[in-house]
Amino acid sequence: MARSIAIVEDEPSIRANYVEALTRFGYQVQGYATRSEASRAFNLRLPELVIIDIGLGDEPEGGFELCRELRAKAALLPIIFLTARDSDLDIISGLRLGADDYLTKDISLHHLSARISALFRRLDALSKPMNKETVVEQGPLRLEAERMRVSWNGQEIPLTVTEFWMVHILVRFPGHVKNRDQLMREAQVVVDDATITSHIKRIRKKFIALAPEFDAIETVHGVGYRWRV
Repeated sequence: MARSIAIVEDEPSIRANYVEALTRFGYQVQGYATRSEASRAFNLRLPELVIIDIGLGDEPEGGFELCRELRAKAALLPIIFLTARDSDLDIISGLRLGADDYLTKDISLHHLSARISALFRRLDALSKPMNKETVVEQGPLRLEAERMRVSWNGQEIPLTVTEFWMVHILVRFPGHVKNRDQLMREAQVVVDDATITSHIKRIRKKFIALAPEFDAIETVHGVGYRWRV
């Protein structure tokens, strides 16, 4: 069965183009013009991936609000921002809200399709049976790679797909410093250094929300990050 994708884009011609193109790539695609229209549909059934513009009709930041709503509903739902807005502030804001990728509308359709495929490949791990080799335990941390689940003292940490893979590479090699390029490769994203820093800050914040004593991710200034042994 074809993967389901929702596109939330207020410009009718742009929306129609993306729906038509991604349908040709083999996806089942549904377009929505407004945040309210999309929210009503998502309350009934969530798609497998959502692509959102930031400005939606009379809501200049309606896409940010929709991302926040979706992340509260489903921590692992892949969310991509696809927008003309390319300022660092917008990019960082989108990723801080939990989006897995942030793309601008000058991206080619083939590039967009490749980024979507990468996200779906990572989610496919969820459907594989868990075995001992895919479970990593480091003190209070338990990481189940096939289920893409991370818990701390038995409490699940609501990481996004991108955040999960960043934690994954750090805990697989405790004590080893991982630079920003290595983190990007593991998470299959291409972003600037500031955005990687934002991801790490959000990961720490999610752990600390459940475990105030959390300090397992160490910053190695000028190099990268490591998981404390």
